[in-house]
Amino acid sequence: MRNFFHNLLLNLKERSLKQRLILILPVLLVLVLILWFLHDNHQSSTTFRTVPVTRGDLLATISATGTVEPEEVVDIGAQVAGKIVSFGKDKDGKTVDYGSRVEAGTVLAKIDDALYAADVSQTKAALAQAKANVQRAEADLGQLKAKLYQAERDWMRAQKLGPSDALSQSDYDAALSAFEVAKANLNVGKAAVIQAKDAVGQAAATLRRASQNLEYCTIKSPVKGVIIDRRVNIGQTVVASLNAPSLFLLAKDLKRLQVWASVNEADIGNIHPGQPVNFTVDAYPGITFQGEVSKVRLNATMTQNVVTYTVEVSTDNSDGKLIPYLTANLRFLVAEKKNVLLAPNAALRWTPLPNQIDPEFRGAFKKKEGRKPGSQKTASKKKREQAAGTLWVLHSDYVRPLKVRRGPTDGSMTVVEAPGLKEGIQVVVGERQQNNGNEGADSSSPFTPQFFRKK
Repeated sequence: MRNFFHNLLLNLKERSLKQRLILILPVLLVLVLILWFLHDNHQSSTTFRTVPVTRGDLLATISATGTVEPEEVVDIGAQVAGKIVSFGKDKDGKTVDYGSRVEAGTVLAKIDDALYAADVSQTKAALAQAKANVQRAEADLGQLKAKLYQAERDWMRAQKLGPSDALSQSDYDAALSAFEVAKANLNVGKAAVIQAKDAVGQAAATLRRASQNLEYCTIKSPVKGVIIDRRVNIGQTVVASLNAPSLFLLAKDLKRLQVWASVNEADIGNIHPGQPVNFTVDAYPGITFQGEVSKVRLNATMTQNVVTYTVEVSTDNSDGKLIPYLTANLRFLVAEKKNVLLAPNAALRWTPLPNQIDPEFRGAFKKKEGRKPGSQKTASKKKREQAAGTLWVLHSDYVRPLKVRRGPTDGSMTVVEAPGLKEGIQVVVGERQQNNGNEGADSSSPFTPQFFRKK
């Protein structure tokens, strides 16, 4: 090193001022960087960021979104085709529209009934004609009975006289033939009466059908409820072919509503009928509504490889604030713990470096890290490991592990239990870098550069 600086000084003497500066500046820059690095390492240190274990209440919930729906909805359609000519009146005397309250039998709309009224008139005339045909057939039957009586008497006289000089053979045969024809005609007359009466029944059925179609031109409410959707306007033509067109959507009772919530398959195992639920809607941001699970539907839906189940939540709407089809944000109550020890989830997730662990516990830590990944575990052992957790507490300049049993969590805090665990114990949740006594960024943040962290 001494020869290096000696030769450097000799070279500097032999060169010009500009060349001397070019040679000296890089050397000075390297020396400054070395001194800065040594000074920074000397002044920098790592401290642990801790928070205390607290005692309090915890409410574990499952979050979901859903839609407010009426408990029972009646879709009112048209059974005949035609043009809508008018709407009816609700219980307040106003024209039926969205939100109208109606009673059972209230007229909702009327369809042009000109063609159906004409069909009724035509079938009435056909029925009257069929009844007249019955009377005529019965009158004809009376004549045939009289003719049979006359033919029978003639035949009886012919039998007494017999074929003789007083009654020729031809007259005898004619009397017999007339008697047989009269009997046959009587049977024909009886059949004509039956046919005429059947025609009356057919005409009456046709009249009933035409009259029913005429009644279908007046759309009435089948139940008491509230109109939540009107799907036609006056002048619009409805066509009833294979499917009845929907004209009105009526909710029977808006005092009882349901919320249809979509719950992820990972959470559906914690949902059961009778489970309490609270939810909010954007229409009333300051109000929390209460409900309970009434049904878990088994028909799952898949959207972008995400499987969800529909859960029906019943709620009381006696005050009438909730209206159908509001978006609801639900929280299903899974567990409620009172006066328990709580630790932040960050403390259960944080893991120290090997050189940060107390030397007394490093061996166990390395042994745990070196376990073969292919080792077999029973279901009960896996469940115990999932319920187990580790908190790290300060001991001098190191940290020591504290094994705990994890309970329910609300997403930020977790119920923890362990022998010797007390309220107020400081547990590590991260690290901070300190330079010249000033705290820097938290090392637990993924956006904080940590170039010189020793391992």
